[in-house]
Amino acid sequence: MTIRHIVFWKLSAVTPRKKAVDAAGVASRLEALVGVVPEIRALTVGPDVAGDENWDMALIVDVDDLDALARYQAHPDHRAAGAFIRTVVTDRLAVDLAV
Repeated sequence: MTIRHIVFWKLSAVTPRKKAVDAAGVASRLEALVGVVPEIRALTVGPDVAGDENWDMALIVDVDDLDALARYQAHPDHRAAGAFIRTVVTDRLAVDLAV
């Protein structure tokens, strides 16, 4: 059973320029996990392109199972990325689906 981990963030920045810089920082840190965190089967991350009332960013990560998800989340490089992300976001929403 594959687990699809989906996360949405609201960025704390208020100007479009700062939001873009912070979004790029989040994306680059998470994309750098591919090939480093062995549990990652697929990863997509990026800013919202439609605007309006949407959340600012989304992450989709596929892993093999719930144990792999736990290892992904505990990996030191994932924790380092999370530490940065917490400095630039105000809200987080996540869901884990069996696909």
